Amino acid sequence: MDIGIDSVLVRPAAVEEWENAMGLAWKTFLKFEGNDYEPEGIKNFQDFITDQSLRKMFLTGQYILYGAFYRGEIVGVVSLRNKEHISLLFVDEAFHKMGIGRKLINQMQRVARDMGCYRLTVNASPCAVGFYHKVGFVDTNIEQKKDGIRYTPMSWIF
Repeated sequence: MDIGIDSVLVRPAAVEEWENAMGLAWKTFLKFEGNDYEPEGIKNFQDFITDQSLRKMFLTGQYILYGAFYRGEIVGVVSLRNKEHISLLFVDEAFHKMGIGRKLINQMQRVARDMGCYRLTVNASPCAVGFYHKVGFVDTNIEQKKDGIRYTPMSWIF
């Protein structure tokens, strides 16, 4: 598929888009990261995206969720918590390598800056480390493993 990045709209996710956003995150997680995690990690990720307290945080504005939309369909998601931490970033497989992930990160940079924060952090999954390096993040520690989830802590000061 060849689309222009300008035809992808990045905007805050609406309440009624929560389920689709989490569904995209789950589907993409299983495809690209599931093999890197043991069953405990997969279950913990699923529990995280289906946790009703996370949804309540979204509804009250404590958990910021943006979507990337192409022709009205959600093709990417990014979330921010505590003004600076990216806790989810997923792009549908059919839309990889089109600049959507970078566009989502750039939006989170603007959101963080608007809140007076000039740093983003992320716990990058093994398959996402290269992407985060390309957009400006640096490792702040070696790969970690907690509750079956593997990640590399990273930061980007802007």
